[in-house]
Amino acid sequence: MGFLAEIFKSYGLFCAQHPWQVIFLVLTSTVAIISSQGMHTLNRARDSLGSPQPLDIVLMTTVRAVAVLYSYHRLRSLHRSHSRFVLSLAGLFTVFSSFVFTCSVVNVMQSDLSDLKDALFFFLLLIDVVKACTLAYWSLSCSVKNAAEVALCISQGMAVLGPAITLDTLVETLVIGVGTLSGVRRLEVLCGYGCMSAVVNYVVFMTFYPACLALVLEVNSCKVDQSTAFQWQHRVKLLKQMMAMEQPNPLVQRVKLIMAAGLMVVHAHSHFLTIFLCCFHCFVVCLFVCFFRCSQWVFLQDGKVLSPEKPGATFGSASIVDVAAEDSVLRWLSDQRADQLVLLILIAALTIKFTFFDDRNQTPHRRNRCVSFVISDNEESSFDVEDKEVQTEPCDEMEEDEQDTLYVKPVTRTLEESHEALKISGSAVSDQEVLNLINARKIELRQLEKVLGDAERGVRIRRRVLSTMGGTRLEDSVVRLPYKNYDYSKVFGVCCENVIGYVPLPVGFAGPLIVDGESYFIPMATTEGCLVASTNRGCSALAPNGGVRTQLIADGMSRGPVFRLPDIRRAGDVMAWLQEPSNIDLLKKSFNATSRFGRLQKIRCQIAGRHVFIRFVAKTGDAMGMNMVSKGTEAAIKVIQSHFADLAVVSLSGNFCTDKKPAAVNWLDGRGKSVVSEAIIPAAIVRDKLKTNVASLVDLNITKNLIGSSIAGSIGGFNAHAANIVSAIFIATGQDPAQVVSSSNCMTLMEPWGPEMQDLYISCTMPSLEVGTIGGGTWLPAQGACLDMLGLRGSNAEEPGANACRLARIICAAVLAGELSLMSSLATGTLVQSHMTHNRSYANITTPCLSS
Repeated sequence: MGFLAEIFKSYGLFCAQHPWQVIFLVLTSTVAIISSQGMHTLNRARDSLGSPQPLDIVLMTTVRAVAVLYSYHRLRSLHRSHSRFVLSLAGLFTVFSSFVFTCSVVNVMQSDLSDLKDALFFFLLLIDVVKACTLAYWSLSCSVKNAAEVALCISQGMAVLGPAITLDTLVETLVIGVGTLSGVRRLEVLCGYGCMSAVVNYVVFMTFYPACLALVLEVNSCKVDQSTAFQWQHRVKLLKQMMAMEQPNPLVQRVKLIMAAGLMVVHAHSHFLTIFLCCFHCFVVCLFVCFFRCSQWVFLQDGKVLSPEKPGATFGSASIVDVAAEDSVLRWLSDQRADQLVLLILIAALTIKFTFFDDRNQTPHRRNRCVSFVISDNEESSFDVEDKEVQTEPCDEMEEDEQDTLYVKPVTRTLEESHEALKISGSAVSDQEVLNLINARKIELRQLEKVLGDAERGVRIRRRVLSTMGGTRLEDSVVRLPYKNYDYSKVFGVCCENVIGYVPLPVGFAGPLIVDGESYFIPMATTEGCLVASTNRGCSALAPNGGVRTQLIADGMSRGPVFRLPDIRRAGDVMAWLQEPSNIDLLKKSFNATSRFGRLQKIRCQIAGRHVFIRFVAKTGDAMGMNMVSKGTEAAIKVIQSHFADLAVVSLSGNFCTDKKPAAVNWLDGRGKSVVSEAIIPAAIVRDKLKTNVASLVDLNITKNLIGSSIAGSIGGFNAHAANIVSAIFIATGQDPAQVVSSSNCMTLMEPWGPEMQDLYISCTMPSLEVGTIGGGTWLPAQGACLDMLGLRGSNAEEPGANACRLARIICAAVLAGELSLMSSLATGTLVQSHMTHNRSYANITTPCLSS
């Protein structure tokens, strides 16, 4: 099948690269079919089929009902196993195929509306929507960024599906076509519908569908973010399925080919003589029609008008009534009102069930439902269900979610069978089978999301495993931890591993805070009462005099590897080599080649014995940049090693960075963004809003923030509570919380200001704010929303790095607002009173903790 796969791949590539041309060709052909001779047959009388018999009506009604039920079953299956996007594509395929099929039946087969009704039901039975969904699933699973990648992805899918679908369509058409040789008029017509359905389905799938799919993917490729990548983690499993289709069973393929060849011989033998006789018959009929038309024209010229007698005119009215009464039931059936009524009732019932009852089953919040299942080894399952109305007896939502079980089928397969089923699809195995595979070490607990292709289900199963391993204490704790209705696609492989849920945190806002002339509402995620209120008071005190002014004085993330050399002489040689400008340029070239945004700024070297510590500092755009700098540092190390063969790399990080630890090097040289903010508060605002005076604030700042911090031996801690504001904004905007250690380095200074020294000048210097607006936790939906509040989500297209620098400025300004408010409270002695009023927990603190 390799040669055929290449042909279909080239064909699929052509359709995907020229979608508009293909769609135009298909639509033009369809219009040609509609415009062709034969549309007038819609209004003609029924042909030689005659009036249907009651048995035929019952049989056809049964076929139609089966078609409706089968279509409903497939719709439910696709609705459960595919996304709405795939279902929309499948719906487009079905609608257009049915349209082309209708036009073909009416014009090619010369059928009327009554026959078209039967044809559409046969079309519903034979159309293959699964193949369309498979191709859409395959295409959506590819990471496409441009039209060329879209076309290549679709061509690969066509290469796999094309040969198999072609052979199946050929065999299906030939098998159904045998019915056209039966001599039974009704069967011949119905089999003709089946053949037409198979052909139309194949033509639309091979032409119109891949072209539309290419257009849809091109339009949506720029709108789909990285979260959709996880939603198509079935790609690996789907690839295995499609590879299995690409290499089908040779015996089955051989049987299909032999069957197709034999049926071709049968059709050729049956139709050869028929075609000759039909041609001769048509010739004779044409001569007869011409003779008849000429004779009729002669009669009209003579003024004679032929009027056929009306049979049945001699019957009396009484006998007509008797005949009508006797055949009323048969005429009612012949009019086919009964089967239409049955179909209408069936379609209405299924529509109501799918619209209301199925959606209700998928909405767990309408009724809290506590379900417990006990599955025994003898495949007998018993369960107790208790419905509790929310208004009368609300139960714990987390407990309900944890106890609900989606898969309740008893395990009847072996581990090997379950493992093979899991390779095909995660939905093919139950939760209990997955647990058995975990216990047998067939799958890893940390890979559940990837293996199952359903992140929330993976989290749910991992919670069950943890509850089993930890006993009652962990089971009770995990139940209270929420996990539903969260976008885990932003978490898996990015932020966290072994996920068992999420911790909701309250988010408040302070502001508006005016920073460099622009107004911002500051999102703050915290569990400390009065923090947001205090910062908000500082914002209101800063607003009347123009807010806060900021200045970015440095930007550079650092990474400090450590090397070991044979002796101190060689260590000195390395240090001397790093001081040469030409060598620095060589390292910059190697470093900068590893990233679009990483740009090496400077290098600092320090020797300790025969160890050499090098601190690489680089700009990293709008990302916080630790990974970017690490990658560039590795490239620079290889250049250094090429000049010093005896240089041994001890570690990529030698704590000379320094990351997530208090260090004087960050306080002195800076790390990340170095920002200074300042503001002037009029004396009236200090007196009326802050309830204090400038002299008290200045004296308190010197005594507390400067002298007190020096007595404590603090490094970068010359402030009142900068870490409070920094951590709250970090958590809200998806920054690394551990980097609050360095990022909260701050010196708060206050001075009297103005002509009469009655106003207050305040500044905050923060040399090591490690922030970013892209990557890491900024991908999470809630954290991304907080960045959107500031207008700083993602990378700045016009000036890379501008968003991250702006975020650092805003944080520094917010710290200034928080410092001003807290220092005012300390100066007036109202700190304890405010916390007792607004930050007092009234929970029962005597409740004993759960025993371990």
